[in-house]
Amino acid sequence: METKQSQTSPAEARENIMGTMEINPLLVKLSVPMMISMLVQALYNVVDSVFVSHVSESALTAVSLAFSLQNVMIAVGVGTGVGVNAMLSKSLGEKNQRRANATAENGIFLSLCSFVVFLVVGLTCMKPYFYAQTSDAAIARQGIQYLSVCCIFSLGLFTQTMGEKLLAATGRTHLSMISQLTGAIVNIVLDPIFIFGYCGEALSGTTGAAVATVIGQFCGAGMTLFFNLNKNPDIQISFKGFRPSLKAIGRIYTVGLPSIAMQCVGSVMTFGMNLILMTFSATAVAVFGVYFKLQSFVFMPIFGLNNGMVPIIGYNYGARQPDRVKKTIKLAVCYAECIMLVGFCIFQFLPDKLLGLFAASDAMLAIGIPALRIICPHFLLAGIGIVMGSVFQALGNGVFSLTVSICRQLVVLIPAAWLLSRTGEVNMVWWAFIIAEVVSLALSLVFMARINRTVIVPLSEKQDAAV
Repeated sequence: METKQSQTSPAEARENIMGTMEINPLLVKLSVPMMISMLVQALYNVVDSVFVSHVSESALTAVSLAFSLQNVMIAVGVGTGVGVNAMLSKSLGEKNQRRANATAENGIFLSLCSFVVFLVVGLTCMKPYFYAQTSDAAIARQGIQYLSVCCIFSLGLFTQTMGEKLLAATGRTHLSMISQLTGAIVNIVLDPIFIFGYCGEALSGTTGAAVATVIGQFCGAGMTLFFNLNKNPDIQISFKGFRPSLKAIGRIYTVGLPSIAMQCVGSVMTFGMNLILMTFSATAVAVFGVYFKLQSFVFMPIFGLNNGMVPIIGYNYGARQPDRVKKTIKLAVCYAECIMLVGFCIFQFLPDKLLGLFAASDAMLAIGIPALRIICPHFLLAGIGIVMGSVFQALGNGVFSLTVSICRQLVVLIPAAWLLSRTGEVNMVWWAFIIAEVVSLALSLVFMARINRTVIVPLSEKQDAAV
């Protein structure tokens, strides 16, 4: 018996946590490190904009206009990682080590392919992208400088994102947190050094913000590489004789592509909103950009919660334990709503303090204070929808998440914002967020009922049959 215990495989050891540990402490154990790392991620995104805002409002507007394409990069990296996370955790739950290793190796390969794509984009597409949104040469120039660096040196972003998802899929979210913290701290320290010209004028302003960002990403990527090779025995990564597997890539993108598309829809929404708001003023665009940075403090912890939730659902789905799946979902929704309530209170009662972080002018405050107060009630609805979207992905129905996202941001939000903009009052535009969230929540609930009926309940029947 002693010999058998000493020979227990890593995958078997993982079951003691993912398959048998009480759900509430397990969810907390896996989610809290990711929530902290996501908060830090949000912090350094905000710090970027805070420092840039002290350069000029045009620099802040330039960074805001860059966000939609920057978000596409993040979408590709995170979406691919979501697919790897879901498939890897499911393979470990099924005790299929060969498939787990193949998933990890092909995931890394896909992250390198993503880098090549955005390297080309960074070299060829910057001018048309910015001049499609603004005719202001100063804003366009600063935006091109910022986004070119982010795209051309995006290897760090894609490598770090994939490495963190591999760690999260095997329950090592604390190591993922450390890598995230490393990248964030490096970025925060370097931001003022580069932005304010301490490394020369050529690397100052928006260019400096981008340089600090990519250096931080490369540092985080280095940490994830070290942890996965030395501290993650549940997967064995070896590229000796490696060939891309169409089957493995297909499994990854079955979940990942809807996630990528869903986040890209967000980029299209941001691009459209920038065009609508630019008809009012560049200040309105800057306010919208600031809102997106600030709301990340509310949404990022929930994304961290989801990163802890997905491997639990994936593992127990693979292990056919429906009660644990359902309990995980219920607890995640409760935690998400608590986070959203805190966010709502801060945005509703302290909007002037939030905007003050960005050296807001009187004109910016006049637009921004009512904007934050009007938009923030949708937080209370969004928490449920965000968790359900990740549930759909974890159970292999990412197309439901995509459908909800398209309906919310393209079918409802943009048309509603455009119609409300015809009133000539910029404050009316913000109500589109409330309208869109009501529609998306209703649709999410419909899809969740279907998932429960067609995926979760049949697991119980299979479990009973096995007994």
